[in-house]
Amino acid sequence: MRLLSAGPFVTMVDRFAIAPLLIPIAIDMRVPVSAVAVAATAYLISYGLGQPVWGFLSDRFGRIRIIRIGLAIAAAGCAMSAVAPNIQLLVAARILTGASVCAILPTCLVYIGDMVGFDRRQAVIADVLASVAVGTAGGSLGAGLFAHFLSWRWMFAVPALLGAILVFEFRRLPESTAPPTTGGPIAQVKLAVRRPWARFLIVFGIPEGTIVLGFLVFFAPALESTGTSAAVAGLVVATYGVAVLVGTQIVKRIASRVPAWLPICIGGAMAIGGYLVATIDQHLVAILLASVLIGGCYSFMHSTLQAWATDIAPEVRGTAAALFVTGAFTGGAIGSGLGAYLVQGSLYRELFFAATVISVPVVVIAALARSRYHGTAALPTEISTAQSA
Repeated sequence: MRLLSAGPFVTMVDRFAIAPLLIPIAIDMRVPVSAVAVAATAYLISYGLGQPVWGFLSDRFGRIRIIRIGLAIAAAGCAMSAVAPNIQLLVAARILTGASVCAILPTCLVYIGDMVGFDRRQAVIADVLASVAVGTAGGSLGAGLFAHFLSWRWMFAVPALLGAILVFEFRRLPESTAPPTTGGPIAQVKLAVRRPWARFLIVFGIPEGTIVLGFLVFFAPALESTGTSAAVAGLVVATYGVAVLVGTQIVKRIASRVPAWLPICIGGAMAIGGYLVATIDQHLVAILLASVLIGGCYSFMHSTLQAWATDIAPEVRGTAAALFVTGAFTGGAIGSGLGAYLVQGSLYRELFFAATVISVPVVVIAALARSRYHGTAALPTEISTAQSA
């Protein structure tokens, strides 16, 4: 698990580096902040759209092999980001990185799904999400420090180097025993969405991703707009990662003792509270508190939904989980796209108010739906097959 967790760690270092760098990159390249925000939005879009492809490939060719390929391409994308001479090439590099790095964390979770029973799965996933938390904090803090003391370009060189190292280190991991799949991509997608709960969760990932992944990008720019340096902004937003680390360890201990809808309610309340605080004030203390609360939302609500996604279609687990992540990152792209439009006019208050309003129905629906889910039921065709056997 420690070696497996290193892949998601690199993913988060790369993903969360961009938020504190929006303004430094804009200044260095002499472009509007909204133009740099396009790089963040394009990353999220490519991350989401790449999911079904990697999910299908992992079902066909193995989880570890796909993780290694994703790491190799992501390392190249990060290296291109570090040397990009203009905003156009930076956006292209972030698209390549997003489309490849998306193979890592979801496939790691699917790998756990292959190896660990559903009743114990969320506790094991919590250990991997702890590395996600450390990478999140490291990406936010490192980006702020590099931008302030050296150059923002160094922040992309770090995951490039780490990713290249892990390509070789992951050869030590055994391949999982995923059930054999048949048919092409369309057949696997049909298998993934034939269950009602699978269809619900995949579509629901869009609004859920909007509040968990999209609006968070603008905490650091909002704080920097008040005159705070990139280094301090990065340090403040890094508390998101600390909150995820603490929260995932709490979830690990309570997951088998409480109904799954309860962590969703706790995390959802944190999301609503976090965005409400950021709506009221965008200075240091408020953004610090908002970052902690949204980190708690990721730990409690999003991790519960991630564990759920590994059970909705076990016969094509990789494809089904990938489709959920596609929905989540599509929502994240919608949130960051809306944010890019609003921050151009420095409308941070309006942006976080919209996030607060959207969060309320998302949390209610998520909790009610998870309370009604009682595990994967056999489909009529599967029952008929079993009876005939």
